Amino acid sequence: MSSSILDESLGFRLGMTYRKASQILTQRFKPYDMTPEQYTLLVRLVEEDGINQKELAQRTARDQPTLTRILDVLDRKGLVRKETDPSDRRAFLLYITDEGRKKAEELIPIEKAYDKELFAGMTPEQITQFRQSLMLLYKNAEGLILHN
Repeated sequence: MSSSILDESLGFRLGMTYRKASQILTQRFKPYDMTPEQYTLLVRLVEEDGINQKELAQRTARDQPTLTRILDVLDRKGLVRKETDPSDRRAFLLYITDEGRKKAEELIPIEKAYDKELFAGMTPEQITQFRQSLMLLYKNAEGLILHN
């Protein structure tokens, strides 16, 4: 069987893999009332508590409207809190609550175990190279956006 144009398409392969991986992680997080998107923001705030919305959007590759929607859900759940940024009253600083930290700490091992399953059959060197390649692809895509 010959390969199709889509089989050779990086965008198609990345999208297909992302959708399948996200679907499974969504199922695994469902009993915890958490989505992968919410988890991403919580973990970033565990790592960098007190950053503003613009920084969080950049560090999670989210647009502002999507980020705001996810933050509103996390705020209603009592997992994050917003405070007006004293240096810019139009902006908010974001903090993870104790409950949010507990939730992230509960989910991090689940996500790490899932990553291990996804990388089954790959050597540590292959995993490192794959991650480096993904980062290079992301940077190249960012550069293309800036030049269009």
